[in-house]
Amino acid sequence: MKIVQNILNSRSDDDGNFFLTVKKILGFSPKHLELYKKAFTHRSANRKDEKGNPLNYERLEFLGDTMLSTIVSYHLYKMVPTGDEGYLTKMRSKIVSREHLNELGKELELVQYVDSKISRESFGDNVHGNVFEALLGALYLDRGYKYCEKFVYRRIIEPYVDIERLEGKIISYKSFVIEWCQKEKKNFDFQVYEDSGNEHVKHFSVKLYIDGKVVSKGRATSKKKAEEQASKRAYYALQDKMQ
Repeated sequence: MKIVQNILNSRSDDDGNFFLTVKKILGFSPKHLELYKKAFTHRSANRKDEKGNPLNYERLEFLGDTMLSTIVSYHLYKMVPTGDEGYLTKMRSKIVSREHLNELGKELELVQYVDSKISRESFGDNVHGNVFEALLGALYLDRGYKYCEKFVYRRIIEPYVDIERLEGKIISYKSFVIEWCQKEKKNFDFQVYEDSGNEHVKHFSVKLYIDGKVVSKGRATSKKKAEEQASKRAYYALQDKMQ
């Protein structure tokens, strides 16, 4: 049966179609559809419940983040019996990184269902991961821990969690570069400056100096992103030495 698209955008009264859409995403039947409607409601929609409380996905996002961390932590605890606290924490961070959650949200095309007064073109990348976490929070309230765990295993752990591959994955290139410089007793400096150019959106450019020499540059819409971009380029430029 063909699933009707953009159901949440039109906020159709046809709960049958909404049911099928959510079931397709989850892999099993939802019980309380209102929870999932809330999971796809952006704060810009300015919706409120009968008590006047804000009705959007942010509280569900908080809950989903906690559930995801718990489920992944338990999986790592079982799978890596020799891993100490620091190792397990680092591995969990790689699995539930914002970048990875955004990719999962994009893969499921969740943004197309979001009820918002903001155009999708104006959304930042993080909205994909935020909605994914909200969906997980709604699932926990609707069907409980076991179904939540089942969804996480099917969507995250089984297809993406490879311990050996994750051990070599870098979460933050900036942190990696800084640690390497400190270990090798090298001086480093990120010189950041505002660089709007001809664009309407403000940009920042950064030069990364190591031992007084420029090794890479980065440019993005925030200082943090520009520094991360420059660090990533420095890593690939000096990969043989850093590894």
